[in-house]
Order: sequence, then C-alpha cells, then structure tokens
Amino acid sequence: MRRMGIGLQLFTVREDLSKDFTGTLRRVAELGYEGVEFAGYGGMSAEALKDLLQELNLKAIGAHVSLAKMKADLNKEIEYLLAIDAPYLICPHIAAEDRQTPEAWQSLFAYLAEAGRHMKEKGLQFAYHNHAFEFEMKINDQYVFDALYASASPETLQVELDAGWVQFAGLDALQYIANYAGRLPLLHLKDFKGEVNGQINTVELGKGEIDLPSVIQAGSDAGVSWMIVEQDRCSNPPLESVATSYNWLKQNYLSKFQTEYQHKKESNLT
Repeated sequence: MRRMGIGLQLFTVREDLSKDFTGTLRRVAELGYEGVEFAGYGGMSAEALKDLLQELNLKAIGAHVSLAKMKADLNKEIEYLLAIDAPYLICPHIAAEDRQTPEAWQSLFAYLAEAGRHMKEKGLQFAYHNHAFEFEMKINDQYVFDALYASASPETLQVELDAGWVQFAGLDALQYIANYAGRLPLLHLKDFKGEVNGQINTVELGKGEIDLPSVIQAGSDAGVSWMIVEQDRCSNPPLESVATSYNWLKQNYLSKFQTEYQHKKESNLT
C-alpha cells in the first residue's frame, strides 16, 4: 500500500463555505484533511488564499472549473491556480445540452485537448472528472469516457476518476482504475446507497455499497497521488459528514498504511 494524500472536494461543504469561507477551511484542516480541491474561491484574492492555506498547512490540489469559465477566460483560471501553487485544473461536468450527440462530444474532445495543451505550456496539468453520463453513449464502439482519453495524450489530459459514479453507471470501478494506471493522479472517493428520486444517494464513506478498501488498494496500485472525498448531497450537516468520512479513512487506510510501514521498517532492521 502506498501513501496517498487525503483531500476534500470543497463542493461537499459549499453551504458552510458560503457563510464562512475561511472558518470552514480552518475546520477542514482541523479535521485532518491534507489538501483541498476548490469549487470556487470565496471571493478571495489568490495571494490571500495562498497565505491562508500556508497558515492552515493545507495543500491546494486544484480546482473544478466549469467549461463555461474555461471558455470565458482560461488564462485567468490558470493564473489563479498557479498563484496558489495548485497543480491541477479539472473540468468537472458537461451540461446536458452540450453532450446530446457523438458530434457534440467530438467537438468537446477537440476543445479539451487544445485547452490541455495550453495548460501544459503554462505549467498546469489538466484533468477531467467523470459522472455516469460518460458511460451512456458510445463513439466508435467506446464509451464516451474512453473515447475522450483516446482523443488526447496523457501529457495534456489526466484522469480524475470518480469511483462512485463509475459503479453507479453499472461498470467495474476497480477495472477502470486499473485501465488508467499511470494516468490517474486524482481519485474521488464517493460512497452511495441506492437512489433518491432517481439521483445517486451519496453517503459518508463506509456507509454505502462501494467496496472502498478495494478501491483504495487499486488506487495505490495505479499510482494515485490524491484520494479526494466528495459527497454530492449530505443528509447530515456537511462538516459532520466529512468528519465521519475522514475518520473512516483514518481507521481503514491510515492505520493500515502505518501498520504496514512499521512492519516493513522492523523487517528491514532484522
């Protein structure tokens, strides 16, 4: 088992952030999270946010930046992320009206590949975060998800795999993690339990249907750098939910890693 960073996608605590951005970040750090993935910056300047992250000893993993914002001013988004020392810009979603046909997707592929090349030139890494809809249509006998990555080089487009959405789509998350080994620096950990009104019912880690220990092991084997907790909707107060998820990881991943590391260390001494 490799040591991977534990981060939080801040969309999970969006309600708390809207009321107290700095206080919520402070609480996330106190819970034990090592890094954060942004979904907005609370109106803070890059300089102020960088100072706050340094104070809290939180790493800026990157940010989810909408396709609309990318198209409006990609350089602005890149410059902000570089200023806070965040290595990744992630496209988090494609609106339904922009993905109705194979031709629409192929147009998106071309745009995303060019955007990725531009980011690489600027010193930033581009990634794409999946939902379930990327597994609903095929292009040249490939799911859209796979066709997207076949259309761009690993240097210009990396994978941020959401294991929960892959399983929700009816596919094998462990196989997909293995398929993209070496191109998968970011792994979203999402647990769910059935559906509510046709929508995925996300729950705290360890309380749903995902075989999370196997997902984590597969991520380790695939070279994942960051495991990122995300819960789309919380039935409990969001900060309570992310505390529960972190504690699950502490008990089921960090303690296991530390035990294995200690055994290896002792073995090397004998």
